[in-house]
Amino acid sequence: MTAETQQFISEHANDDVQKLALQANRFPQIDMSFALRQISGRQKIRNKVPLFYQNNDILYPPQLSLEQASSELTALYKSTLCEGENFVDLTGGFGIDSYFMSRNFKQAIYVERSSELCDIAALNFKTLFANNINIENAACEDFLSTDFVADVFFIDPARRNLSGNKVVFLSDCEPNVVELSEKLMQKADKVLVKTSPMLDITSALRDLPVTKEVHIVSVDNECKEILLVLSKGISKNIKIKTINIQKTHHQLFDYYQNEENDASIEYCTEIKRYLYEPNSSIMKSGAFKLIAKRFNLIKLHKNTHLYTSDELISDFPGRIFEIKTVSGSTKQDFKRLNLQISKANIAVRNYPITVDEFRKKSGIRDGGDIYIFACKICDDFNAIIVCSKK
Repeated sequence: MTAETQQFISEHANDDVQKLALQANRFPQIDMSFALRQISGRQKIRNKVPLFYQNNDILYPPQLSLEQASSELTALYKSTLCEGENFVDLTGGFGIDSYFMSRNFKQAIYVERSSELCDIAALNFKTLFANNINIENAACEDFLSTDFVADVFFIDPARRNLSGNKVVFLSDCEPNVVELSEKLMQKADKVLVKTSPMLDITSALRDLPVTKEVHIVSVDNECKEILLVLSKGISKNIKIKTINIQKTHHQLFDYYQNEENDASIEYCTEIKRYLYEPNSSIMKSGAFKLIAKRFNLIKLHKNTHLYTSDELISDFPGRIFEIKTVSGSTKQDFKRLNLQISKANIAVRNYPITVDEFRKKSGIRDGGDIYIFACKICDDFNAIIVCSKK
């Protein structure tokens, strides 16, 4: 990067990248392709990885590598799951996971098949004084063919096939963790696999019977990734750990797989004072009965994952609402709703129409402080629950 290009990047750090691209002829002395990538990269990483954003010397990779990279919050969470002497990131990419996870190890190796990404990572690790990370420009499979062993392997398979289409099954990802699992376990005490939030957990556990823990990670109630912790030996009772990372506090809910299977709960015959909606990590985990049992809640319907009680449970890991009214879903109910409410936040759960159809039918605009849950409750009754957030 020349001094002119560096100055250009600094001066146009907040500019519209597309508009800048159209003005390329005005700046013949600038490596415009490189400069635009750095400006765009810094803009995208600002909230995603604040530590990288604060350093003006960080170099940014092509857009796809940046999109696939972990956020600082999720990388920090992964760093709490392992420590030891040697760590290997088998799919290095932009290097965010490598950097944060390596801080718990004496030595780390970043493995990446792209020579360009290796060069970028080497410069960035030097900039960040991560002197314990070594770079290996190699495919994951080739590195695993060497004699190297580690305390922990980390692998984040690409979730796109050769045609560029997104995939969610582990066996369709690149590299294929299912095929590599035996070799991975021969060379490390623990393997941490990062997967898509869309992953079918049941299918993954069937494909990887050496899974000991499943971590479902959300940030501000948006599920970001699912982590599989593999270690030697087949586990009959897998631990599921859910976390919703928030600015003020984290919502945690952990359990063993058989607890959900064995849980016995009560289904409602009437709606109580409060309504509870589990966070996205719990919803992804499928702990629909256990969450009711743990917090002494009544489930609205077998297939409606909302809960109610007369007691306010302030530490519930999700959203809490105070119920104002409960009605049916007749034409008269919709007319009455339209007269009483001009705008609201609408959600449908196990209900015969979509949110857009509900809005059209009710004439209620989006927004405001009122929340409406249209859902099926006891006796398959289609109810409209109006409430406010606690």
